[in-house]
Amino acid sequence: MRVLGVDPGLTRCGMGTVDAGGARRVSLVDMRVVRSPAELAPHKRLLIIADGLQEVIEAFKPDVVAVERVFAQSNVRSVTGTAQVAGIVMLAAARAGLRLGMHTPSEVKAAVTGSGRADKRQVQVMVQRILGLASLPRPADAADAVAIAIAHSWRGGAFSDAEPDRAQHGGAGTLPRATGGDLTPAQRLWAGAERMSRRHGAVAPAAKNNV
Repeated sequence: MRVLGVDPGLTRCGMGTVDAGGARRVSLVDMRVVRSPAELAPHKRLLIIADGLQEVIEAFKPDVVAVERVFAQSNVRSVTGTAQVAGIVMLAAARAGLRLGMHTPSEVKAAVTGSGRADKRQVQVMVQRILGLASLPRPADAADAVAIAIAHSWRGGAFSDAEPDRAQHGGAGTLPRATGGDLTPAQRLWAGAERMSRRHGAVAPAAKNNV
């Protein structure tokens, strides 16, 4: 199964493609960042990213696209651009007839490091180890995209022909399954870490109402 992971960003959009097999086997196919100049109009910046994404899809022909789910942040301008890019990714997947996976940042971190609170450096180190790379994957946005692809392949959805369910879009079904004889030790560790991070509030903060 070939998975394209996308770390959406308007200035830097990370894209990482991996081949995933059984027994947690993952190999790197491609890793890159598509950049758009801040001085350009927003619609032209989105076009640059859309063109870069299309190039990757046509060149590497993924079976599924996985993108990070966008949460509200204090920086409204930043999250708006990120959400716009995520929308482009979803549209590109639909046009190519590809399945779509959406994962929270804590899900991805827990999958590759065992902790939903891992920082970017920890994610880079674990991506390097998982893929057997000679050096840390750079830039960080590309490493994050590869981590998203790895997390999707280990979650199990990458090996199913079913359409994404409500767990892909938030709500009570977003926690990964923690039990079952078919789960690998890494998947059980991930599920436990994700539940722990949710229990301690390691999710995006709720928006504050101005009084």
